[in-house]
Amino acid sequence: MRVKNVNELVQTVFSGLSPLVIEDVTDEGERIAVRARTAQDAAFCPACGALSGRVHGYQLRTVADVPVDDRRVVVRVRVRRLVCPTPGCRHTFREQVPGVLERYQRRTARLTGQVKAVVKELAGRAGARLLAILQVGLSRHTALRALLRIPLPTGRVPRVIGVDDFALRRRHRYATVVIDAETHERIDVLPDRTAGTLEAWLREHPGIEVVCRDGSATYAEAIRRALPHAVQVADRWHVWHNLCEAALSEVKAHSTCWAAVLDAPLYDGPRARTTLERWHQVHDLLDQGVGLLECARRLQLALNTVKRYARADRPERMLRVPKYRASLVDPYREHLRKRRAEHPAVPVQHLFEEIKALGFTGCLNLLHKYINQGRADADRSHISPRRLARMLLTRPSNLKNEHHDLLDRLTGACPEMTQLTTSIRDFAELLTPCPENADRLSDWIAQARAVDLPHLHAFTRGLERDRDAVIAALTLPYSNGPTEGVNTKTKRIARQMHGRAGFTLLRHRILLG
Repeated sequence: MRVKNVNELVQTVFSGLSPLVIEDVTDEGERIAVRARTAQDAAFCPACGALSGRVHGYQLRTVADVPVDDRRVVVRVRVRRLVCPTPGCRHTFREQVPGVLERYQRRTARLTGQVKAVVKELAGRAGARLLAILQVGLSRHTALRALLRIPLPTGRVPRVIGVDDFALRRRHRYATVVIDAETHERIDVLPDRTAGTLEAWLREHPGIEVVCRDGSATYAEAIRRALPHAVQVADRWHVWHNLCEAALSEVKAHSTCWAAVLDAPLYDGPRARTTLERWHQVHDLLDQGVGLLECARRLQLALNTVKRYARADRPERMLRVPKYRASLVDPYREHLRKRRAEHPAVPVQHLFEEIKALGFTGCLNLLHKYINQGRADADRSHISPRRLARMLLTRPSNLKNEHHDLLDRLTGACPEMTQLTTSIRDFAELLTPCPENADRLSDWIAQARAVDLPHLHAFTRGLERDRDAVIAALTLPYSNGPTEGVNTKTKRIARQMHGRAGFTLLRHRILLG
């Protein structure tokens, strides 16, 4: 667009002020001053709506506008005070300019819109700092007030919702977020995660047919009381996570089986002897008919610890492979094995100097510890129960060829490990929702209970307690994943405000997100 004169240039630069009549533009150095007046049109009385053009007087309003040329812009507008023609109504009123000047505001509507866009993303301090760079001066308190004045979206009550909790202060205070599981829009944030609060909210919002949630018994009870006919859908990720925990426990319980394949050492020391003694103590009391809670009281152990000993049918099931982490010495293990085989009496100091010349960056003490643990003489690097469980739970197509061979050897160490592998892969196929999964789940539970895997039995009991919700998760396309995503963004918002935000401000930002 080509500008022909100064007036046209002014109208182009200040196009947002087009409802006003611009009379003059002055360069005041650090800021630009614009002098303007309202048009001579009649205006409506804000009280009775009567149209009036009778002028009682004039007033001057000073408002800030969007910066130009990296300088602040101040608009001084002469507005009219008009006389209302309706008898009994207010005597006079000051005219407003919708879209430019709002009642009681010190900024134009378009500048207010830009301020709200910034504070919506950055909130108080960060928003004020960015606006200062943009030549819009306001304090962090004003930024927060502008944020809280942004109206929250009020949409329809969704048919499918997702419910999940998040921490306001970890292990102390929690809140509940409710979203539309189909459109992923935020619906509401509740101040706690109690059953009564969620039940009251559900009763105030009838029309909900499906509720996606995690394994929380509190949420399940609230939904059951408020919406007895609604379908509850468990989260597939949490179901799979529970199976992962059960699989890891079974792998640990069979450490003596698969560790023998690798010639990996087991814990052998005071800790292992204490574990075996406790196993005998627990099972002696159980054989006498003593209950689990009484066993815990007599032995001064936690109840869950007693349950863990009770699940092991043999004391060997309590022995574990050492939890060796990856070491800086691992890349030089073959060199150490070769040198120690050729010269069994070679000093550790000489080995340290040799591998240091090869690029080793650790210390001598680390090498001593590595050799004393027997890791230098092992045929292969140590594998932990968690790593083996991870290979069991990984999609077979994502495993490397050497991992396939190693996994086949380890899972064939005992019948229970083979059955565990089969159960995991069969259950993984159920995670793709389809109507046939309801019957397939029943068959899988029956097969899992037929094998000697106590931790897997505990997992099946959990499925039975929430069977309807689990079946809905395996047969319907809904998931609580979008709610978990909102929680992830909520943590980012909380970290951004350094934990100083109260619930009102945090709720406002979540719902605006």
